Amino acid sequence: MTTDPEPAKSFYETVTGWSYSEMSMPGGMVYNVAKLGDTPAGGIMKMPAEMPEGVPPHWFAYIAVDDVDAAAGKVKAAGGNVLSAPFDVEGVGRIAIIQDPQGAALGLITPAAQG
Repeated sequence: MTTDPEPAKSFYETVTGWSYSEMSMPGGMVYNVAKLGDTPAGGIMKMPAEMPEGVPPHWFAYIAVDDVDAAAGKVKAAGGNVLSAPFDVEGVGRIAIIQDPQGAALGLITPAAQG
């Protein structure tokens, strides 16, 4: 997430050799899927307007799980919080945003089948 995706894309293209394809997101957002060859490697997007003031550009990690709904259901009992209940992102997968007991936010994802 960044305040200015174009310079970020240029930086990572130079450093990593990534290319990008755009994916439309809800609310008119654009997600730039970073690829190394044909393999997805990450993504870059503009920070949404609802991001709290003062949050700097940053990377956000996702952990792949077999069943995001089941994993999200275990978060509270394990001492964490579910910040965003599981939701679907077409072509990407099913995602939940959680917070571990120490306050670190991360995503859980059950990737969409790639065909």
